Amino acid sequence: MKAMILAAGRGERMRPLTDTVPKPLLKVAGKSLIEHHINNLKSAGFTELVINTAWLPEKIHQQLGDGSQYSVSIKYSDEKEALETGGGIKKALPLLGESFLVVNGDVWCDYDYLQLPALAEDMLAHLVMVNNPEHNPDGDFSITDNLLSNKTQQRLTFSGIGLYRAALFNHDEQRFPLAPLLRKSADDKKISAEFFPGQWLDIGTPERLEQLNLQLASITDD
Repeated sequence: MKAMILAAGRGERMRPLTDTVPKPLLKVAGKSLIEHHINNLKSAGFTELVINTAWLPEKIHQQLGDGSQYSVSIKYSDEKEALETGGGIKKALPLLGESFLVVNGDVWCDYDYLQLPALAEDMLAHLVMVNNPEHNPDGDFSITDNLLSNKTQQRLTFSGIGLYRAALFNHDEQRFPLAPLLRKSADDKKISAEFFPGQWLDIGTPERLEQLNLQLASITDD
């Protein structure tokens, strides 16, 4: 199975850091965030990776190359302008196959990809959910009988880690968000889900990036 890392966003909330550096190339514990993702995926056996780009794509290409320095193969899905999450995945489908893993490039998580379940034949996706962070207190979805649900009770936050089937992205538009597709398929009981209680952080602001670096530095010091 191939894995896709989403790396096309402009990172408006990370400015001025992202004025000259794509958000996935920002450093975490001395290494770019996207390199941490590549290494974690490689450790779990994902050696064929797809990365989408839109903002400063040449810098991502230059740093990561074809992936050989990480013992993986990297192909790029370059977007002239960011197509949002749903559109970005749809554009990359020819590189991904019928089922694949997608990881948001701007999250930090110690999820073990080896524990990902097989995507059931009657499911269009499987999402990993986490506890709600301060910046998303109301959550996104809930889990009912191991299925993703739009119920408002006991909502959790989507981690940005998910398994998908290409059929989920059968959409007429080229640029579109992912969330409406997930909500509709959740109503159709076509998405399974699991709760992950481990470490997770959406690195959406300079303050959260600093928080993560301080947190990891304290672990190293210990």
